[in-house]
Amino acid sequence: MGLYYKIVKKPWPYWVGGILLALLNISLLLITGSVWGVTTGLLYWGLFIIESLGANPASWYYFNVYSPGFRGGYTLILNPHSVLNIAIIIGALLAVLWANQYKFKKIKNMKQIFFALAGGILMGYGSRLSFGCNIGAYFSAIPSFSLHGWVFGVFIFVGAYIGTRILYKYII
Repeated sequence: MGLYYKIVKKPWPYWVGGILLALLNISLLLITGSVWGVTTGLLYWGLFIIESLGANPASWYYFNVYSPGFRGGYTLILNPHSVLNIAIIIGALLAVLWANQYKFKKIKNMKQIFFALAGGILMGYGSRLSFGCNIGAYFSAIPSFSLHGWVFGVFIFVGAYIGTRILYKYII
């Protein structure tokens, strides 16, 4: 077994992934001044589209109360969270291509499409209610000693348990 096989083909130990994620989170905090979050970048993608259609989301209640610093006029490249999301997508694509794991899967039925869309919408809505996804509300909150990270962690396990039961009962 060569070095290529160890790095590319063989799964890395969890502790290596944990250390790398911690170093990336620290680097992001030092470079941008904000912690790692994925859904904030996706929020700005949606705002970019909405502003392109002529709307003014800077005047909306959410941005006046929860994001008072939002002034609009963002481009996808000027927002560090957006750039990070693009890098995650490109990095994931390169990783599966490098490991020869890229493949298309056939959609089984319309129920699978429905549950995928419903789950995505509910997760997106929930991520705004909880002030972030599992990265921002959990991974970045616990090292900051924020109580909401621990509460999020407990309920993510409860939600994963319920979601798994639903998945096995109705989909798989």
